Amino acid sequence: MTVASEPALRVGARVLLLNSADEVLLIHARDPDNPGHHWWELPGGGQDPDEELEDTARREIAEETGLVIDQIGRKLWTRESRFTYRGRDHHRLDHVYLARTDDTAPRTALRHTANERAGLIEHRWWSAAALSTCCDKLLPPELPHLLQELLDDRLPLAPLVITA
Repeated sequence: MTVASEPALRVGARVLLLNSADEVLLIHARDPDNPGHHWWELPGGGQDPDEELEDTARREIAEETGLVIDQIGRKLWTRESRFTYRGRDHHRLDHVYLARTDDTAPRTALRHTANERAGLIEHRWWSAAALSTCCDKLLPPELPHLLQELLDDRLPLAPLVITA
């Protein structure tokens, strides 16, 4: 009898990036092996060996959107999740940071992995009002509430812990 092994924990960083209109940038992605399964998520990805999480956040924003963010703000939350993607089980721990930009024009070439290219649908800036009426899957599902709490200056200063 074969027992399935637990997937290795992958640590990463994501960015809640706000533009000058307080809109948040989200990535619309899908599972290439299950195209009906799609979602909107904050840009970000896995931490490289010996990389600081803030550097991961900056690198991932540049790779996924072409935006160069010099200043990464405070950590807003961590989110641990387990999910199936491309037929494999995954275990993630994402550290989510706040960042702001007035420059929404890409300044560097996109560097998507083959996996990201296969699953990328689009990226888009969302207002809090539009996000609150989104019927698509959001990661995390609490994102509309968390964004509004942040914009209303009611999000605690200590990072929240979110589990999926």
